[in-house]
This record gives sequence, structure tokens and C-alpha cells, in this order.
Amino acid sequence: MAYQPRAPDHSSATDENSRNRRLYNPYQDLNLPTQTLYNLPTSPEFLFQEESLAQRRSWGENLTYYTGIGYLAGATAGAAKGFATGMKSIEPTDTLKLKINRILNGSGHTGRQIGNRCGVIGLMYAGLESGMVAVRDTDDVINSVVAGLGTGALYKAAAGPRSAAVAGAIGGVLVGLAVTGKQVLKRYVPI
Repeated sequence: MAYQPRAPDHSSATDENSRNRRLYNPYQDLNLPTQTLYNLPTSPEFLFQEESLAQRRSWGENLTYYTGIGYLAGATAGAAKGFATGMKSIEPTDTLKLKINRILNGSGHTGRQIGNRCGVIGLMYAGLESGMVAVRDTDDVINSVVAGLGTGALYKAAAGPRSAAVAGAIGGVLVGLAVTGKQVLKRYVPI
């Protein structure tokens, strides 16, 4: 006869910690006669109470998120662009192996280049946005737009002040459009 664990009596434990927990038996599928049950939480746990009140990612999570998303999006777009240039560079006398090689080389080379560029842009944006949140002690649209301005200007700073100003303006406008689009989606699209 297999071991059937019984649920413990929760009538005496009515505090907040007991209500948000579930029982876990790691040996339930092994059919072992053991009484070991672990009381696991059902909601996220935080080391400090202040962390549970924050409604945004930490600076490290932001850094990882924006860098990863930037690299992934850039590598995907770069691979598609490299695929197109690889297809255009195929000559009529190429064998099948040479055609495949041209396509793979073009996709890999361009994907790496654009992926790295977008990853660096995401890294700079996350750092500037987290810095703005820390300095201003508030999380609003201004932080995002200023971080976009700074990221564009910083990314193109080596090309001269005019290029930096144009890139900063483009970065600010793009982030402003993205934030506005997010607010419109939240308001008008029921999810």
C-alpha cells in the first residue's frame, strides 16, 4: 500500500505566514514511507520589506534585461540582414556548399555586429535610467526620456558633437514614443 500523506491541521496556525504557504513532499512520487513535508511559500519572498513595496525591477535586473533584449533583437535583425546580403552575393557558378557558406557567414557576421551594438545601447540605457531613478528618487517618464537622450548622445559622442546631439534627440524621441505607446496599450487594450 502506497503512503498517503495527510494534510496537517491548520486550525491553530492562522497567522499570515501560514495562509500563503503550501505543503510540499519531495518524496511523494517515490512511494517511500516518510513524514517529511516542507512548508513552501506561494508568493514571492523578499529579504527586506522595502523590496516588496517597489513596483519596478532593481538596477541589476534592469541592466540584465535591457542588455539581453538589445542583444537578442539586434542579433535577430542582423542575422536577417546578413541572410539578405548573403543571398545577394551568391554567384551562378557557386556550388550548394558555397551558397550555404555565404549565407551563414553573412548572417553570423552581421548578426554579431548589430547584436553587440544594440546590447551596448541597452547597457548604457539601463545604467542611465537606473542612475536617474537613484538621483531623482522617483520613477516616471522623465527618467526614461532623459536616459534615451543620454544614451543616444553617449553612443555617438566619438563621432562629434553634432552627431551626438542628433543621436541624443533620436534616442529621446524613440524612448518617448515607446513609453507613450506602452501607456496607450495599458489604457485602451484590455489584457
